[in-house]
Amino acid sequence: QVQLVESGGDLVQPGGSLRLSCAASGLVFNAYVMGWFRQAPGKEREFVAGISRSGSRQYYSDSVKGRFTISRDSTRDTVYLQLNSLKPEDTAVYYCAASLVVYISTRSNEYKYWGQGTQVTVSS
Repeated sequence: QVQLVESGGDLVQPGGSLRLSCAASGLVFNAYVMGWFRQAPGKEREFVAGISRSGSRQYYSDSVKGRFTISRDSTRDTVYLQLNSLKPEDTAVYYCAASLVVYISTRSNEYKYWGQGTQVTVSS
């Protein structure tokens, strides 16, 4: 049984930082491209960041480039998302997902497994 379990979401002030974690189990972690998506109230789910199977390549949406960093630890089967310089518009439920495609996809329908999400709220 595949499980992706996110953690680390919280209420933070504008300009603050958070680190999200996603622990994977029940799959061969290094066989999957990992991605982070987010969904704000009333909006569609959007791609945030992705990382290759080896961890050597990362790809970010324009809205988070330079502020967020994705990484993975194969010894812990965990993917991370470091969120810096947070803005109110970053408020959303953040989901991690696993994909078997060989490239970093930005399309949610190319991700096979999903976590339950963790809430990030940026507000003063």
